[in-house]
Amino acid sequence: MATWRMRVIGGLLLLLMVGMCSPVCVEVLSGTEAVQGQNMTLLCISCMQREEVYAVTNVEWYYEPSNGNRSLIYEYNEGKPREHMSQFKGRLMWIGSKDLQDVSLVLQNVTLMDSGRFICNVNRTLHFEQHQHYTTSNVEIFLTVSKIQKEDFTSVLSEIMMYILLAFLTLWLLIEVVYCYRKISKAEEVTQESVTDYLAIPSENKESCQVPVEEQ
Repeated sequence: MATWRMRVIGGLLLLLMVGMCSPVCVEVLSGTEAVQGQNMTLLCISCMQREEVYAVTNVEWYYEPSNGNRSLIYEYNEGKPREHMSQFKGRLMWIGSKDLQDVSLVLQNVTLMDSGRFICNVNRTLHFEQHQHYTTSNVEIFLTVSKIQKEDFTSVLSEIMMYILLAFLTLWLLIEVVYCYRKISKAEEVTQESVTDYLAIPSENKESCQVPVEEQ
């Protein structure tokens, strides 16, 4: 219990420290499994090494099906998003951040035909005082689309553990209730027996007799 409390306190302190500090870019991997008919976030985060340097960022999204014919489906150039003609036309939504470190897309109404490889290509031009520096980063997402959502083993295991814990707590509570009930009943029986014995003693002997009381 003490360890669990220390972890909770430590987590709260960490969140507080993160909130007090300036935002930090963290490159997180995108999900790779989508469900037919739902929306899928194609996550692409490319952090800048020097945030204080002025940079021009251009983003290109490509799609490559199993046959290997890669095509440009979306680009963000000079602050203007542009959706190219493809099977995704009208279903791609830009959700990138203002600093263009997050350049993700949302693929709406996913179909089984959307399975394949998505490539996020980020090109940056860093403008220093004396020169310009070019950087390129690529993120690949191998998307698999299924008709129904697959069960996550971790979530299933967590749910099973939760039910086991609830069953154990219920059994423990039931045992405690039965134990307390029997203890109270026993105490009442002892008290009743003591009172009965006391009443059975002749009145002339009651003054020198004390009703025994069981120590709890």
